[in-house]
Amino acid sequence: MDITFLRVASTLVSFATFLGILAWVYLRRDQRDFEEAAQLPFEQD
Repeated sequence: MDITFLRVASTLVSFATFLGILAWVYLRRDQRDFEEAAQLPFEQD
C-alpha cells in the first residue's frame, strides 16, 4: 500500500460523504426545519 492508494481512498470517502450530505438535504421531506434554521441569523433578540 503506497501513498497514492491512500490519497485515492481518502478522496473517494470524502466524495461519498459529500454525496450523502447532499442526498440528506435535498431528499428530506420536511423542509420547514431548514427554512427556520436559515432565518436564525436574521432574527433579533
